[in-house]
Amino acid sequence: MSARPRAASQDSQEEPDDEVVPYSDDETDDELQSEDDLDRSEDQLPEPEIRPTPATEPGWSIRANDREYCNQPQFQKKVFLCIKKSRYSGNAIKTYKYNVLTFLPLNLYEQFKRAANLYFLCLLILQIIPQISTLPWYTTLVPLVLVLGITAIKDLVDDLARHRMDKEINNRRCDVLLNGRFEETRWMNLQVGDVVRIKKNDFIPADILLLSSSNPNSLCYVETAELDGETNLKFKMGLKVTDERLQEEDQLARFNALILCEEPNNRLDKFMGTMIWDSQSYALDLDNMLLRGCKIRNTDVCHGLVIFAGNDTKIMRNGGKTRFKRTRIDILMNYMVYTIFALLVLLCAGLAIGHTYWYESIGSKAWYLLNGLGYSSSYRGFLSFWGYIIILNTMVPISLYVSVEVIRLGQSKFINWDLRRCTMLTTRHAGQSQKPPTLMNEQLGQIEYIFSDKTGTLTQNIMAFKKCTITGLTYGNPTSEDGVALDRGKPVDFSWNKYADKKFQFEDHFLVSCIRSKKDPQIHEFFKLLSLCHTVMVEHKGDELVYQAASPDEGALVTAACNFGYVFLSRTQDTITILEMDHEETYEMLALLDFNSDRKRMSIILRFPDGKIRLYCKGADTVIYQRLDANSKNIETTQEALDIFANETLRTLCLCYKDISQAEFDAWSQKHQAASVSMGNREEALDTVYEEIEENLLLIGATAIEDKLQDGVPETIAKLAKANIKIWVLTGDKKETAENIGYSCQLLTDNMKIHYGEDVNVQLRNRQTQRRNDPQGRNKKLKEQFFTESGNNALVITGGWLNEILYEKKKKRRRLRLKKLRKRFTNSTNPPDSNQPVDDWEKEKRQEDFVDMACECSAVICCRVTPKQKARLVSLVKRYKKAVTLSIGDGANDVNMIKTADIGVGISGQEGMQAVMSSDYAFAQFRYLQRLLLVPGPWSYIRMCKFLRYFFYKNFAFTLVHFWFSFFNGFSSQTAYEDWFITLYNVCYSSLPVLLVGLLDQDVNDKLSLRFPKLYLPGQQGSLFNYKNFFISLFHGIFTSLMIFFIPYGAFLQTMGQDGEAPSDYQSFAVVAASSLIITVNLQISLNTSYWTFVNFFAVIGSIAIYFGVMFDIHSAGIHVILPTTFTFTGAASNALRQPYLWLTIILTVGICLLPVICIQFLYQTIWPSVGDKVQRNRMKYELEDEEEERKKKKPAFQRGGRSRRSAYAFSHSSGYADLIASGRSIRQRPRVRPELPESIREVPQADNI
Repeated sequence: MSARPRAASQDSQEEPDDEVVPYSDDETDDELQSEDDLDRSEDQLPEPEIRPTPATEPGWSIRANDREYCNQPQFQKKVFLCIKKSRYSGNAIKTYKYNVLTFLPLNLYEQFKRAANLYFLCLLILQIIPQISTLPWYTTLVPLVLVLGITAIKDLVDDLARHRMDKEINNRRCDVLLNGRFEETRWMNLQVGDVVRIKKNDFIPADILLLSSSNPNSLCYVETAELDGETNLKFKMGLKVTDERLQEEDQLARFNALILCEEPNNRLDKFMGTMIWDSQSYALDLDNMLLRGCKIRNTDVCHGLVIFAGNDTKIMRNGGKTRFKRTRIDILMNYMVYTIFALLVLLCAGLAIGHTYWYESIGSKAWYLLNGLGYSSSYRGFLSFWGYIIILNTMVPISLYVSVEVIRLGQSKFINWDLRRCTMLTTRHAGQSQKPPTLMNEQLGQIEYIFSDKTGTLTQNIMAFKKCTITGLTYGNPTSEDGVALDRGKPVDFSWNKYADKKFQFEDHFLVSCIRSKKDPQIHEFFKLLSLCHTVMVEHKGDELVYQAASPDEGALVTAACNFGYVFLSRTQDTITILEMDHEETYEMLALLDFNSDRKRMSIILRFPDGKIRLYCKGADTVIYQRLDANSKNIETTQEALDIFANETLRTLCLCYKDISQAEFDAWSQKHQAASVSMGNREEALDTVYEEIEENLLLIGATAIEDKLQDGVPETIAKLAKANIKIWVLTGDKKETAENIGYSCQLLTDNMKIHYGEDVNVQLRNRQTQRRNDPQGRNKKLKEQFFTESGNNALVITGGWLNEILYEKKKKRRRLRLKKLRKRFTNSTNPPDSNQPVDDWEKEKRQEDFVDMACECSAVICCRVTPKQKARLVSLVKRYKKAVTLSIGDGANDVNMIKTADIGVGISGQEGMQAVMSSDYAFAQFRYLQRLLLVPGPWSYIRMCKFLRYFFYKNFAFTLVHFWFSFFNGFSSQTAYEDWFITLYNVCYSSLPVLLVGLLDQDVNDKLSLRFPKLYLPGQQGSLFNYKNFFISLFHGIFTSLMIFFIPYGAFLQTMGQDGEAPSDYQSFAVVAASSLIITVNLQISLNTSYWTFVNFFAVIGSIAIYFGVMFDIHSAGIHVILPTTFTFTGAASNALRQPYLWLTIILTVGICLLPVICIQFLYQTIWPSVGDKVQRNRMKYELEDEEEERKKKKPAFQRGGRSRRSAYAFSHSSGYADLIASGRSIRQRPRVRPELPESIREVPQADNI
């Protein structure tokens, strides 16, 4: 790939650096000014002469131990009108939305932003007006209060959880220097400029400048898992001047330096500032900063100065805003509600016109209708309009929203129970079950894209030594002590080694016996190299050794050597001591040639106790093989072993050595010394010198390390791929590491064609040029695909190339550049540069093209990306693909991505709880995502769709009876039912069966859902609830309402009861119509139920029984005596339902309503069966097969082949502690008392760099 031509950057002639994380979102004004000046100098157009502006001081200044400094007028900012406050944030964080005073008004404001709630409030006001009120006001007030109350309680519970989390963090304790002594205080009381003391294993409360520590040279080790997901330790170091002069409490109390630095931003990789102390200036950089969210390790005490606090800290700047998430069904339901509103207004307007016409022609002439009010026909039509608005409001019943909330709440409880039942929550994080339930469950059944972090999400971030090859022989497979291969091995007993790591697992007993016999000198050299050639630091805790490595890989190699008897014990600036089986040896370290991404190897030159000088080297096979001596042995056999290791997706590393004469070393050492002090291109000079000594090497063998995936990751990805869910991996790791993990988890396969950043840039630039050359380019969309072979493409791209491709360069500079480009191309005939966007439209089209290209790929891996870039990619897919997205991660660097996606999932792993607390769902391992999406996901979607389709249907069927009745009552806004039936219809008579379908229904059981991922497709396609389904429900409701009204109406015409009386009165008709409706809608939901339980059966029968029980009660004479004006249907039910032919009328009505539905369902399941229908038809057969497979289940062998991918360790490993070791700064012991230095010998200040 290195030989491939790369596209040039639009802002420079250099291509993006794949090793650099590109933070460019927050750009400071001083950077903008310098770059704008550079742009202006390159501009070919004549511009007015502008005098150079002097460099301005950074806008952020802090005075140590002076809280009042930050409250000065020049540091105030206007908040509202004339109210001002300090621009410096306090250290308290706030993620909650409400407090005691704002909860009620703010929550009601948010709820009444829902159109339906506002509609029902207006309806309630209308019902209070006597002239137009056709229903009692309580029929709307009670449901409205119930809905608002349930939603408010849910919001309150969610916000109380945020209050508790904020309170826990804000009330953490730390020591702050006040009034000349350290006092314990809460985090929230810290202010910018405070000097704090942090102890071992404490979290860092703010972004602070490291002043001094208990370690030599103020070295401080920090764990940055919360920031970047990496569990290996990083080191920070204070300035030399603060290390020497700020150790004691009284020295820190007198510290009064002024800090000038950049303003708060989100850039985790950069910090620039200056410390002015005693009239001297000292440069500050990121190596001097301890960032909030990190944890102090291996350092007893450190002191620091608060630079950024609270919301100004870098971790909070990367958190992103909490976004209000709505499901697709919510959005669609709102549009359907608007449609119903429009239909309602049209119906009411038509009925009002009908009443106007009727009263004009008939009503005004009927003496018995005169009420003495003297209203005109037009005014009566106007009142009739509002009367019908009230009567027909049940087309959009308020109970719809409260029912949806109840169903989602119940589904969330079931999902949480399922998570716990499947042991998705570990004991350590069992408290996550208390996380407030997320009411977005049906969205789980519609996911199209998953955006996943790598470290800690797909992998365990634990490296394990698995295999090795030494002198052509491969070790690591299960083998006996005699070298006989075993089918099933047992772990080696390392009890003979007191330093052995008890967690280390190895099953090759033959290798251990060879080591202990000391017969093979090459094996001795192999493990001696592993114990000597590294930059690991060691800490003694009793008899236990704790290794601190620059990467987990290096720690795994040193730990493996330790277990095999070659124990790294200690090191000084120029010596390394190891235990070789049973005797201790100390080697003099002559030179340490550290690793970097260009060299892809590291070496160490040692003088042995016998005076011999030897170079040990380890690195990628691609660079080691180029430097091997022609007489080196076992090259071919080692190559074969490397291919095997690579096919097993192990991370490989070659080991070699070389003996050096004293004269050769002396000559090389002089060159090395000269390169070390070179003032220009020092790194290149050192690399050249290293090349001279690292040649003619002799190969010993190679190691194979496993970057452990979490259990079940490949299987989960394969299963989700069958469900047409695409997975994008977004990680801050290096490209080679991410690509190797892609193969390990089978996201990438050998038959895929991988496209890198430069390829993508070329294709997108060609598409942009094609669009520019087309006169109609801005008016039509180019639909041709980017790749001819679909399904076999993968995209691997770095953050630098993303910025290049998406034109996501620094935002302020881009705005100025676009303005200048428009001016330039307007006044010039030269064609625009294809590397630069002419305007924002071109930028958007470029982004859309990139999304289209990426979505054509089967897999996408984005590496070296920032937290904001992760969120940006998620938002681009949501914007241009209108797709439902899910983000999953475990660290604070994933929070922005989790908040941006439609569904956020937090992994409760090793990197803290920030991702979990920001997520919608949380569990312990990635593999549980498979069950979450393929089981409760489709179930929740199907349940919600069935619920909504049925709910619309039953309310259309109920409400439109009023419409048909209006043609027979002079459009007078008279109801077709009794008032209490209207009030209780959605609350008691028809709610329970549909609620249970929304909570319990399932198309197939959980095992079949996992077995057939294609069952997931209807949710992605949105085929179960859309406008087509809505209009089907509408016409179904119209048909049912026609039958409910006209069949009883026909039965009542010219009829006579058994007693000789005609029951053809309004009240008897209302009873028969209502009874037919209740039986029909409850049997209809029975036809829609796929999963029957006793509860469903009881709900259907019980709802019908409750209807008849309540109806006979409210139609009784006893209750009429108590409230005669409220209960007016005295004896109507008993009078009507004692007539047999009215029961026959009810049965006929129900039969005619249900028969077409039964016929259509039969035809669909027979002629056009869905995937679910086919699976359900063969359910018994599949269940028997599953039982048979359970008995025969064997773990499949993992076999991959073909392509060779090696040395992921060497490609991904970062620079180690070589400079630190060589300088001796981490090893020298500080004297106990450090007196103040006299002015005459005080060091001249200069910039310190690690």
